[in-house]
Amino acid sequence: MKKAHGIDEKGLRDIWLAGGCFWGVEAYFSRLPGVVETDVGYANGRTQNPTYREIPFTGHAETVHVRYDPGYITLETLLEHLFKIIDPTSVNRQGPDVGTQYRTGVYYRDENDRPAIESFIEREQRKHAEPIATEAVPLEHYHPAEEYHQDYLEKNPGGYCHVDLSQFKG
Repeated sequence: MKKAHGIDEKGLRDIWLAGGCFWGVEAYFSRLPGVVETDVGYANGRTQNPTYREIPFTGHAETVHVRYDPGYITLETLLEHLFKIIDPTSVNRQGPDVGTQYRTGVYYRDENDRPAIESFIEREQRKHAEPIATEAVPLEHYHPAEEYHQDYLEKNPGGYCHVDLSQFKG
């Protein structure tokens, strides 16, 4: 779990983003200015407290919880970044990873976020011949992943990642 220090948490916002394997998605979003905390977990499946080994069978999506300061980065900018690192038309697949746990999604708790998310996806659809497969639905539940998965690429710099992090070097 990556958390910025010295931030006033009163105005922070939360969004949950699924973009395939959560290791690379978390590493990407944790580097964005205005993102103050990230952690990885499992969202919107059929069971409570699933494990990594169970999620291919429970309907959960590998998801990154992003806490951000809207004074520095907007929800729309976060969505722009998500759509840079995913194929939003791919169903249950990102990079070489295949399965329902690798589907893409935007999950929200604040109903006020829904219009902005839907509007963004409608605009994004105009860029693609295939339909957008990224789901945009309320967060039903979220279970943090095992500690081993938190900040995985920070602990394992040579670890697998389908997300290109090279733009953040230096």
